[in-house]
Amino acid sequence: MTDDPCNRFDKLGMFRLIADKIARDPGLLQTGLDNIARWTANGADQQHRLRQWEGMIRAAQASKPGMETLLSALREDSEQAAHLREFAPFDGVLTTLERRPFILQCAFQH
Repeated sequence: MTDDPCNRFDKLGMFRLIADKIARDPGLLQTGLDNIARWTANGADQQHRLRQWEGMIRAAQASKPGMETLLSALREDSEQAAHLREFAPFDGVLTTLERRPFILQCAFQH
């Protein structure tokens, strides 16, 4: 990893915010499924990770333990969870205003 502040910005914090929003509004899981469908149709790489996320989202929609597993993957500070989040399908869950502090953190450090 380089010493570029943009590579160090609080990605985990952003994913924890996504998890908090999904916990409050499970309907946002559909955004993830919609993104997966669109990315798959467009030939996205990492199909295995998309299938993994799709399974987790469907499990989260079906049961409380499934939801807890998905939220844990978004919140957990581990190498395995970070690897999974590299291809997380939750673009569009956070508004521009919600993403702004994370984006500005990078901009202010340059």
